[in-house]
Amino acid sequence: MTHTELEITAELVRELLRDQHPDLADRPLGLGARGWDNQLWRLGDDLAVRLPWATQTADALLRKEYAWLPALAPHLPLPVPVPQRLGEPSGRFPRPWIVTTWVPGTPADRAPATRAADAADSLAAFLTALHRPAPTGAPVGRDRGGPLADRAEQFAKMLASATEPGLVPDPGAVRAVWEDAAAAPDWAGPALWLHGDLHPANVLTADGALCGVIDFGDLCAGDPACDLAAAWILLPDGATDRFHDAYQPAPDAATLRRARGWAVLRALAGILIADAGVHGRPGGKPTWGPPARTALRRLTAAARR
Repeated sequence: MTHTELEITAELVRELLRDQHPDLADRPLGLGARGWDNQLWRLGDDLAVRLPWATQTADALLRKEYAWLPALAPHLPLPVPVPQRLGEPSGRFPRPWIVTTWVPGTPADRAPATRAADAADSLAAFLTALHRPAPTGAPVGRDRGGPLADRAEQFAKMLASATEPGLVPDPGAVRAVWEDAAAAPDWAGPALWLHGDLHPANVLTADGALCGVIDFGDLCAGDPACDLAAAWILLPDGATDRFHDAYQPAPDAATLRRARGWAVLRALAGILIADAGVHGRPGGKPTWGPPARTALRRLTAAARR
């Protein structure tokens, strides 16, 4: 994460609204969250302002959401933040920003789903609805949705980084899951719409159930295995099989093998980001650790059977 020098304050956000969307400028305003790419400021009861702050790639991701998500959102069975307005770069703020609908709930890294059957069914219904053939010109994932073998170097680096400080108890078992996944046949179907970033901080819960999916900055077209990895990362123990039974069309064996590989990548990333948070390093998030470690335990245990 590379923080920009521009400080984002409530006063700045309100000035931006007055300049470009004055009809929204007098609504109550308060900081909602500081994410990986963007800051989220709640605007009244039903809207939010998202502004890039920590990465140079965030501008393109926001524009992508604004261009594509409004057409997809009506077909999705869980609430998502639908872009309503676009803010263009200006003298006050040199980057684009958007106004979206507000989705209530608590990120799953802080309040995990506990109602296993309900969560499995909700996640399966959401991905079944999302995973439709994408049109010509749909965005390509920056490192998501393509052939899993292309991520081999990334996997090796992350596993080494997590193994050296003892964050992974059985690196050999993790490597075995990865090698089996990378050897699976590539996706041969059409490029499908993908969320591309289904980790626990991007899924919301309420009363133990899933209640929303946020941050579509990595929306892209590609192999559904990338998103199906979420079953191991998001769901309570014992819910993965139910998820696979509920998702349609039923994933074949090769797709499930690739999904396990994507889940390993997601789990290792979560473990490293959590460790950075424990040690106070920029971009670290300690709450990412428990779901990542649980996912790795499930994946390696299944491989041993």
